[in-house]
Amino acid sequence: MFKRMLSAFGVGGPSVDTVLDSPHATPGQVITGQVRIQGGSGDVVVDQIVLSLVTRVEVEHGDHEFAGKSEFLRVPVAHGVRVAANQPLTVPFQVPIPWETPITAVGGHQLPGMTVGLRTELVIAGAPDKGDLDPVVVSPLPSQDRVLDAFGQLGFQFRGADVEAGRIHGVHQELGFYQEIEFFPPAQYAGRLNQVELTFVTSPHELVVVLEADKRGGAFSSGGDSFGRFHASHQDALRTDWASAITGWLAQIVERGGHSAFGHQQGYQQHGYDQHGYDQHGHHGRRGPGMGGVVAGAAAGVVGGMVLGEVAEDFFEDDGGGEE
Repeated sequence: MFKRMLSAFGVGGPSVDTVLDSPHATPGQVITGQVRIQGGSGDVVVDQIVLSLVTRVEVEHGDHEFAGKSEFLRVPVAHGVRVAANQPLTVPFQVPIPWETPITAVGGHQLPGMTVGLRTELVIAGAPDKGDLDPVVVSPLPSQDRVLDAFGQLGFQFRGADVEAGRIHGVHQELGFYQEIEFFPPAQYAGRLNQVELTFVTSPHELVVVLEADKRGGAFSSGGDSFGRFHASHQDALRTDWASAITGWLAQIVERGGHSAFGHQQGYQQHGYDQHGYDQHGHHGRRGPGMGGVVAGAAAGVVGGMVLGEVAEDFFEDDGGGEE
C-alpha cells in the first residue's frame, strides 16, 4: 500500500509501510512480509506492532441487517521497538491464515463485495495507531475448488457472496461468522428452486460442505428451505464426484418433498435436514446459511462473464471503526 504517517506522534513522527511477500493465499497458509518503519524527526519507542486480519461481515439484528468490519485474527509481531530518528527499520513477520477465512477470489476472478485485509497497528503509550491496511487475495483450497467446479459443471450461475455473523447448527466453527455462496439453479430446476447456497467450513483435516436450497412452492406443494451437509477429508474431497452428490441431493429435495438422504458414499459423510431445518436427531438449526451467498464456481465457468468488483476500495480507504 502506501506509507502512513503515525498520528500518535504528530508532525515529524515516523511512517509505516507494510509489504507482503505475496498478497495471494489459501486457507491454512502462512503469509509473510515486512513492516517497514521510517524514523521521523526524533527517536521514538513503539510499544507493540500488531497485525490483524479483517473482513466485512453482515449482522442481522431483528428485521435489520448491518455491515461492519470484523477482526478475526490478531498477532503481535514485535514489542518495545526503538525507532531512531530519520532511520529505516524493518520487522519481518509471519501471519497464519485461519482455515475458515472467507474466499475472495475464484479462478483468478475477484468476488464482488468479498474483502480480506491485513491491518497494521503500532501501539504507542497504550494507544493503537492504525498505520496500514493491505488486501489479501484468498483463493480456494484444492478440495474447495473441486466442489466449486462441480457447480460450474452442473450449470449453476453465480449470484452473490457475503459473510454472515453467526454459527451453523451442527458444525464446529472456530470463527464467529461463515461465508455464503449463492447460485441461480440450472434450467432444469426452473420453477422449482429459487436459489442454492453453498458454505464451506474448513479445518486442517476436514472439509464440511453445507448446502441450502430455497424451494419454490406451488399450487399443491409448500415451499421452504432444505439443507444438506457433507463431511470429507481434503484427500477424499479430491476424489469425490461432487456433481453426482449435488445432483442426487437436489433430486431428493425436488422429487421427495424436501428431505435429504443420510449415509456414506464415495468417501464423504452426508447429513440431511428437512425443509424445517431439523437434522436427523431432531435438533433445530438456524434458518440455514442466510440468503446472500459467497462464491461462484471455478474453471468450469461459473464466474465467467461476471462483472469484476473493485476489491471494495472503500473497505481499504476507510479503516476507522466499525469492528464487531
